[in-house]
Parts: sequence; structure tokens; C-alpha cells
Amino acid sequence: MEPMIARSHPSHSSRSISGVRIVRADSAHKAPLRAVPPPERTVPMNGHYRAYRPRPFTREERDRVTILFGGLHWRAERLIQGAMENLGYRTQVLPPASRADLLAGRELADIGQCCPTSFTTGNLANFLRAQVARIGAEEVTKNYLYITAGSCGACRFGQYHESYELALRNLGLESFRVFLLDQANLDQGAQEGGGLELNMPFTLGAIWAVVLADLVQDLEYRTRPYEVNAGDTERATREAVERLYDAFRRRPVLRGKWSAALWYLATGYFVRAMREVKRIYDRVEVDRTRVKPVVKITGEFYLQTVEGDPNYNIHRWLEAEGAEVYPAAVTIWLDYLLRLAAQEFEDRIGVDRRARLKLAAARTGQRLLRWTYARMRRALADVPHELPEQAELRALAAPYYHSRLSGGEGDMLVGKALWAYHGKKAHMTCELSPYACMPNTMSIGAMAAVLGRYPDLLYAPIEIKGDAEVHALSRCQMILTEAKKRAQREFEEVLERTGLTPERLREAVAARPELARATTRVPHYGVAGTAANLALHVAGARR
Repeated sequence: MEPMIARSHPSHSSRSISGVRIVRADSAHKAPLRAVPPPERTVPMNGHYRAYRPRPFTREERDRVTILFGGLHWRAERLIQGAMENLGYRTQVLPPASRADLLAGRELADIGQCCPTSFTTGNLANFLRAQVARIGAEEVTKNYLYITAGSCGACRFGQYHESYELALRNLGLESFRVFLLDQANLDQGAQEGGGLELNMPFTLGAIWAVVLADLVQDLEYRTRPYEVNAGDTERATREAVERLYDAFRRRPVLRGKWSAALWYLATGYFVRAMREVKRIYDRVEVDRTRVKPVVKITGEFYLQTVEGDPNYNIHRWLEAEGAEVYPAAVTIWLDYLLRLAAQEFEDRIGVDRRARLKLAAARTGQRLLRWTYARMRRALADVPHELPEQAELRALAAPYYHSRLSGGEGDMLVGKALWAYHGKKAHMTCELSPYACMPNTMSIGAMAAVLGRYPDLLYAPIEIKGDAEVHALSRCQMILTEAKKRAQREFEEVLERTGLTPERLREAVAARPELARATTRVPHYGVAGTAANLALHVAGARR
């Protein structure tokens, strides 16, 4: 059978399979097994291992030390930057991770680690290398530090900081400072030295930045495939993100723990900012009569979130292949963490006297997070997708994946695939998994049972190593071909049921100018495709 090859597209923002360079194994440059020998490590006299501990960061250093961070999509990074600058921090977002960062991460740390670890480690290392060449190692360790999320559990995410430490020692930057933000602790307080305060104002600013960025990203991906004038969506998104960045940077300075929480929950400040975003998108003209398959992105947190080389730029590649992408919201991950906490407290009822109180607090946190997302979504005319209910995801996944297996995204990967399938939210699901990622390997194994029961569920599990683009995109394209057929068949069935033709549908849309605005909501009528839902919407209005 002939191999399936992607068509070449002129857009600079996408890459097709045919554009990927093939190198023969016998002609490839044979690099040494390790270009940088590991440095000697001083062992304490008692022989015990000592975990990495950064030098103190003092308040006096805030004015000259730049905090580096990254690892999310650019919209969230920009808004978090505004939230941190409001608190008086100097910040800089690391450049998007590249293939060169993957190679650097493998060279400087553990070559057997998963590709998200290699990408993030190499991303930091290459940035620091460039700064060392510019100002010297001593100035780099004095004027920069890095902050990232940390955790523990059945995933190497809990050991990322060890990879950073090894890479820094290999670079000769042992004294460079790396601080971890515990993803399960909203109020860690001041770190040693008092220069970095991971408190409620800091954490809540980051959470609200993520929620707003998720909504803008979703609106962007729901708009771009249907834009009439190429580039309008990109320009609107850049303008909207800068408007929100300015809103975060100029918001009232909040210091108290509870005063910050009350302000974020009660204020209409961000609702007004999101209404300005809506007005920006009002100018984007769309044609939703175009028939496109909807592809739901799921997978490991880093790979489903970033956009670029780490996931083969699959979001833009899918769009170039004619799909509408349903992106993975970081807010769903925050909702999941609160659900895990609630489950743990639920399991401790009868053992821990305060378990019921803690359970109530966790569930209240979930409700407040979802309420905030829905509130900001309403400011965008409810055009972005709603959040799935965690209870529904857990129930859907329960026959195949135990809810207490909490590594990676746990049962959510199975739950989201079934949620999209049963609810007609997407035509196919594309799951992005790092090579040798244990939690994702388990979910892919569980999906074999799901597919046995629902053989018409279109599911493309893509194992990502960072350097096997042809294989990954070719596999995704095979499933996408069937998704396109289903989207077209679904659209034709809707037209037959409503008595419309493509020409009559276009005429009906032209008679209602508001349907050409990106911010006009087309309700979900139980079909997956945007064009099919539009036809049902128009037909219902004509009756």
C-alpha cells in the first residue's frame, strides 16, 4: 500500500509531512554518546543524598533579578507575566521550545527521560547558554532565576527539577536558582530570603490568567478555520492578549490572603476586560458554512498545551489539513486537581476528623473555578466551549480506568474521549503522549477496551518523541481522512433533514449579518460539525 503523504501547504505557520527532511541512517552524522561529561558531585560526609536547594532570593534582589518561566501556550504565558509584574517582579518568558532544545536536554540531562522533560530542560539550558555568552556565568546566576510547577506521583513530572539541576551542573551553573511552585498548594508563602512570595495574590493571579487565556485560545481556534480574511483572527488574538496583559499589569495591588480571594471573586474588572476582547473579535468576519471535521486534542499536559516543535505544531498542522481544532484547556486540569483532592478527602471520611470539612472546601473550590470560567465565557457571548463536568468524565471512564490512578491526567484521557464521542463534541480525538510516558501508556491501553466497545470512535493516539514527525503526522492523517468523511456525511444528512441546500443555507446566512461575526454563538444541536450546527440553527429560526 502506498504511504499516505500530506499535501504541501504554502502557509509558513504549518508543516506538512512532505516538507520533513529524511536522513539516511548510514549518512547521518554520528555524534558522541555524550558531548558533556557529567561533573563530579560532592557527596556529604554521611553519604546521604541531598536534594537540590536554591540559594535564597531576597527582597532587595527583586529590582535586578529577572524571573524566567514558560511551558504553556503563549497567551497564558503573557497574561501570567502581567500578573507577576503587577506584584513587582521582573519577568521574562522563555522562547518557544525548539528541536534544538530537545537535543540539548538529551545532551545535558538524562537521555532516557520523556520528551517534555528534554524540551523544558533544554529550553532553559539554551537560553542560559546564550546569556552566558553575552554577559558571563557569574552575571547570569546573579541576575536570573527560574520558576516552574512541581509535584510528585507516578510521573517524571515530580523529578523535572532533578533534570534541571543536572543540566545546570553540566553547564557550570550550579549556583543558578530554580524554584518550584507546588501545583497542589495555593499558599506556599515566602520562599527562603523573602524575595519570592508564592502566596494567594500570586497564585490567584496565575489562575485567573490561565482561565482568561484558555477562553481566548478557544475563541481563536473556533474562529480561524472560518475567517473570511486570512490573518484577521491572528491579529485579533494578539490585540486581545495585549489588552488582557495590560489589565493584569494595572489591576489593584493585592496583599492580603482573603482580601485577594474576595476581590477576584467579586470584581467585575476582568468581565469588562473580556467584553473588550469580544469587541475586538466582533470585527472578524467568518463563513461557518465551510464543512470541517472537529478534532479534540487531549494527552499529556505539556504536549497538549504548548504549540510548536514539542508536539510537531499539530494544532496548526490540523488546521492546514482542513480541520477545526478543539484545544485542551488548562482550566480543566485545575478542575481535575481539585477533584483529586476531593476524592482523597472523601476516602478519609471516618479516619480524619476534618475530612468532611476539607471535602466541602475542595468542592467549593471546584464550583468557584467553574463559576469563574462560565462568567468570563458569558462575556464572550458563550462562544468558547464549556468545561466538561469532572463527575461525568469520571463516570464515563470508570469501566475502563480507575479514578484513583492519578498519574498524569489519570482517567481524564479516557473520560474526555468518551465525552466527545457520546456528546457529539468532536468527530475525532487526537491524544498526544510522550514516548515511554507511563500514565499515558496506561490510558492508551485502556482505550483499547473502549474501542472494542465503540469501534466507530475515531481515536488517534500519537506517541511523541520529538524527532519522529513523519510517523506521527501520517498516523494522525489516516484517522483525519475518515473524520472528514464523517463531517461531510453529517452535514449532508442535516441538509436533507432540514430541506436546505448549500446554496439556500448561504443565502439564509447572508440575510442575517450577525451570523458572519466571530462572536455570534451557534448553539450545539447534537451534531459535532460547526456547519451542521449552523444549518440546524438557521432551519430552526426559519420555522
